[in-house]
Amino acid sequence: MLKVIARTANLAKTPLSRSLPAFSTCGARLSSSADPTSRREAPKLENETVLTLPEEAHQKNALESNITVPTKVDLTPVSGVPEEHIKTRRVRIYQPAKNAMQSGTNNIHHWEMEFDTRQRWENPLMGWTSTGDPLSNMKVQFSSPDEAIEHCEKNGWTWYLDVPKTEKPLKPKSYGINFSWNRRTRVSTK
Repeated sequence: MLKVIARTANLAKTPLSRSLPAFSTCGARLSSSADPTSRREAPKLENETVLTLPEEAHQKNALESNITVPTKVDLTPVSGVPEEHIKTRRVRIYQPAKNAMQSGTNNIHHWEMEFDTRQRWENPLMGWTSTGDPLSNMKVQFSSPDEAIEHCEKNGWTWYLDVPKTEKPLKPKSYGINFSWNRRTRVSTK
């Protein structure tokens, strides 16, 4: 408690003039380059920053900062997927086609990731198709192919990009070209 009182007493001894209050509701920030006599009001100081000890402030800054990892992280040991599904599988990254039942293009602006199919067999009781592959029905959507590639590399999967074939945009033609006089459209009368 005595340390807090001592710190607030030290803050009161600022180079500002005595007529300015120590704490204020002003929106101006404390700046060492600004001339204190030109200000109309003292800088606003938050109670938390005034009352915290230097060790606490350092710890708070350390907790609020981002952690950067210098190398790529490999999640294969902790993912829980058997090794046979990681090493021998290929992931297809593609942009799905437009639904033929609808004319809109709302749900085609994303990229999907799917695994190649494994062994399937017909169930003798009901005639349904069965599989022992846990990843066969998994489809994950991404907003860009780069995100999908990064996800595959993080999990250690072999991937390939299936780029859609885009049609060449049609050039609008002018009706006046039919009547223009040039070598392409000129017809000999002889």
